[in-house]
Amino acid sequence: MPASVTVPSLHLVLGEEDLLVERAVRAALDAARRSDPTSDVTRVRVSELTPPAFAELVSPSLFSEGRLIVLEAAQDISQEVADALLAYLRQPEDGIVLIVVHSGGGRAKAAKALPATLRKAGAEITECAKITKPAEREAFVRAEVRRVGGRIDPVAVAALIDSVGGELRELASAAAQLVADSGGEVDEQAVRRYHRGRADVTGFAVAERAVAGDRAAALESMRWATQIGVPHVLVADALADAVRTIARVSAAGRGNPNQMAGELGMPPWKIRKAQGQARGWGQAGLAEAMAIVARVNAEVKGAAADPTYALERAVLDLVSAREKR
Repeated sequence: MPASVTVPSLHLVLGEEDLLVERAVRAALDAARRSDPTSDVTRVRVSELTPPAFAELVSPSLFSEGRLIVLEAAQDISQEVADALLAYLRQPEDGIVLIVVHSGGGRAKAAKALPATLRKAGAEITECAKITKPAEREAFVRAEVRRVGGRIDPVAVAALIDSVGGELRELASAAAQLVADSGGEVDEQAVRRYHRGRADVTGFAVAERAVAGDRAAALESMRWATQIGVPHVLVADALADAVRTIARVSAAGRGNPNQMAGELGMPPWKIRKAQGQARGWGQAGLAEAMAIVARVNAEVKGAAADPTYALERAVLDLVSAREKR
């Protein structure tokens, strides 16, 4: 890589928030590519590596080409590969940028010790901790709006989260679109206007609150959705999708979302979220919930005289089902 540009040769992307992890990896790759656009990129899960395979990855190129290597899911690293990595860090090769992605957990001793070892080795660290607290989610929304050149007032932040829910990808997408639509100044009126055209997101908010057992919030979201004209069938579909996702993930058992993604045909973030939701559900409750969403699906398509009442009853029944073990 050109000597005039200093690019960190070792990165640690630490945490479980998928969106932030993806952005951190992309930022590191983009920075390295700006220094050497011809660099070759290799992404590999550490569980698929052996010491010889790792040695081949980091061996000098015959043509002195730059290499960008992303080691994914480093929390699954074996002792043998960890030893090979540490040996390499003592004598790294020029022209190689190593990006290690680690959840912060890990069962094996080598996996748990890896982040501290990389810190000592001088890695540039990007923290991507899971965002779980309301204040953190609000800060994320404000940062997203600033990132795309806009400003948002506190009331609008609360309205956006209320409308979209807690999923960061949905929030990031909505924030960017709102800034573009509003000319940069986002207020509560802009949020409400935008979400009148986002029925899918509104249905998602109803479903998220219902499967979480939040009776008051789920009913409030459902009533607001019907008041602004969201089709009943879209809300029913969102409820069904939430319940079926939890049931599928629960049946698959505990596991790494990245490894389960191919088997379940879902993105890792959706599996991780469903794993968290599934902890509040028992098998009896899930079985009843499946029957409830099948019932309301039929009701909103003509079987019920009052589809709004049918949705309200379904939300209440889902909350009650969650309490069964």
